[in-house]
Amino acid sequence: MKRIIISVTSDLCTDQRVHKVATTLSEMGFDVLLLGRQLADSLPVERNYKTKRLKLFFNQEVWFYMEYNIRLFFILLFTKADVFLANDLDTLLPNFLVSKIKHKPLVYDSHEMFCEGPELQGRKFVQSVWRLIEKSILPKLKYAYTVSHSIAIAYKNDYEVDFKVIRNISKLESKTKEVKQLNFDDKKIILYQGVMNPGRGLEEMIAAMPLINNAVLLIIGFGKVEQELKELVKEKHLEGKVIFFGKVPFEQLLSYSEQADIGLLLERPLGLSFAYALPNKLFDYIHANLPIIASPLVEVKSIVQQYNIGKIVESYNAEYLAATINEMLSNIEQRNSWKQNIQEAKKELNWEKEEKKLQNIYAHFL
Repeated sequence: MKRIIISVTSDLCTDQRVHKVATTLSEMGFDVLLLGRQLADSLPVERNYKTKRLKLFFNQEVWFYMEYNIRLFFILLFTKADVFLANDLDTLLPNFLVSKIKHKPLVYDSHEMFCEGPELQGRKFVQSVWRLIEKSILPKLKYAYTVSHSIAIAYKNDYEVDFKVIRNISKLESKTKEVKQLNFDDKKIILYQGVMNPGRGLEEMIAAMPLINNAVLLIIGFGKVEQELKELVKEKHLEGKVIFFGKVPFEQLLSYSEQADIGLLLERPLGLSFAYALPNKLFDYIHANLPIIASPLVEVKSIVQQYNIGKIVESYNAEYLAATINEMLSNIEQRNSWKQNIQEAKKELNWEKEEKKLQNIYAHFL
């Protein structure tokens, strides 16, 4: 059985894309080992493939990346593998070096345009270091794929590398995990799920919440600006209208998402990585039967309008957002129409179809 080692910098708990890829590879007959990291608040993971999480001395910025990449290099070097799979630029360098030393194939899964992410905007030196790694390795890659056509085209233009496209599409679920029922005094639920990092439109939504009738903003996830958002909610006395739910294992996420009324995707186009993004949450909302309110990101706008499953915002102004969401929540006929369209969209937008492209990439390694 061929061994494939998958590397990520996450703690494995909430990364649906990596889990779906690992599961598909395991079902194809690969012996899968998924490497990630262990955080103080990491939830336990149970998978149908092998996992290993590293406890690091450093968990912030430069020191974290240095420690993780050094340790990852030696683990990859001294662990038997037939194929290496690097997820994102922050795992690519050790994978590339070890693949050359061992003369084994390397596959690169780019979840975003790492160097164009909002976290690197305005940080010229840090951005230049990552850009150097990208420029040094990407032109040498033979096997690579990414999450959207726009990102694939951008990489082709920059590095003359042909990236395949494997989108972050959700699985068709016949039944979901049993979880507690959400009840906020029968108020409607506006759902945001995902990381709370800069540029996700959460500050703007919090500003709009006082103007939205009979509804709560439910935030499921974690992230860098979580504490700042909590302080903003407290400052505006919105504790009853903005609910921070915390981390949820992705095995339970759909059961919570299905209880909401609207799915929120208001990422700002801060850098090309966001402008060309096609986030997991878009497909999660579709599979949870949620009409979507979304920002006009190229790929997101295309899908929302193609299938007519929600609204694209024209502004991040609090009054505009509130008026748009009030209309979405009150117009039952429109919401029912969107939900009917979502049922049709799911027939095309599902992992069972998308994974066939992934299987074609890895089939000749078996």
